[in-house]
Amino acid sequence: MIKITNDTDIKWDIDIKLLENISKNLTKKDIEVVLISDKKIQDINYKYRDINKATDVLSFAYKDIPIAGTIYICLDLMIKNSKKFSHNMTDELCLMFVHGVLHLIGYDHEVDKGEFREKEMELIDQFGLPKSLISRSDI
Repeated sequence: MIKITNDTDIKWDIDIKLLENISKNLTKKDIEVVLISDKKIQDINYKYRDINKATDVLSFAYKDIPIAGTIYICLDLMIKNSKKFSHNMTDELCLMFVHGVLHLIGYDHEVDKGEFREKEMELIDQFGLPKSLISRSDI
């Protein structure tokens, strides 16, 4: 099950079934998704990673409980990126969700040898999504 909390003033209908279909391919555990502002994700990024800037998505995995973890998604950046890369907000949310879930289940693109990118691309192809967060960072 996916639980979504929109902690912003931006109202938007989210296709939870699509996110649940994606997550079923990766984990049987529940996932919490929190949509937040630039400022809030910057604060979290600084507190937990000592990086004082906003980012698209942050994931925090939990062990030994029924929930896989929490994925924080910056709605402000999601809107900007959906315009910048000419695709809709649902696609952008799915890209961030895929990225976040992969981190929750143990993938780490900062240290692996391409396994994260490989799995991400597999899911992007499977669900017909546009370019991934990692591949477009190469632009």
